[in-house]
Amino acid sequence: MLLEMRNASISYGKVSAIRNISMRVSEGAIVTIIGANGAGKSTTLRALSGLEPLRTGEIHFNGKRIDRLPAHKIVGEGIAHVPEGRRIFPDLTVEENLRTGAFLRRNKAEVETDLEAAFVRFPRLRERRRQLAKTMSGGEQQMLAIGRALMAKPKMLLMDEPSMGLAPIIVDEIAGIIEELNAQGMTVVLVEQNAQLALDLANYAYVLETGDMALEGPAGELHDNEHVRAAYLGV
Repeated sequence: MLLEMRNASISYGKVSAIRNISMRVSEGAIVTIIGANGAGKSTTLRALSGLEPLRTGEIHFNGKRIDRLPAHKIVGEGIAHVPEGRRIFPDLTVEENLRTGAFLRRNKAEVETDLEAAFVRFPRLRERRRQLAKTMSGGEQQMLAIGRALMAKPKMLLMDEPSMGLAPIIVDEIAGIIEELNAQGMTVVLVEQNAQLALDLANYAYVLETGDMALEGPAGELHDNEHVRAAYLGV
């Protein structure tokens, strides 16, 4: 098992964001977390990447406990986070943004190799490598955020709402990128408001409701679950 979150709770003051959440992610899987706005999905990802401290519980990654590590150390362990809203550096160029993803890496030759690989994977980023990131479209910025995360050479990619605000044709392109990365061995934890897309991509799914884990199971089974269909798929 690549990742295990055990009985994790996070509170903001007296308000519980997540309560006793447990989840497991196998190496090479796509695991999705679905739920309504405010259910705790993004908070869960932020806990996995060290951006939110746990009040209770533990997180283990690749056989090592990581919930007490600072975020940059967790990146070094092999977890990269593509945050909600992309969070690129708007006044840096595309290439400069990509290079920030490799800030922990010391082998310059390997960084240059992976930068070229990012430009091969995302040709539009090569075309705009000297362009300020803030001048790009939302879809291009999402590709940049994914490329920046990949520059950290992660074992697991956390993706928070990658389809948010994008045109359907670009959503399909992003979905194809996720499938391609997974086919090449990347483990993905996906938070996605578009539950249909998430369940189509994932092997296994968790459903969060107001901070509690309401359901879990193979994505295909949850797709056919009456509660999931009524609450999240609109059928």
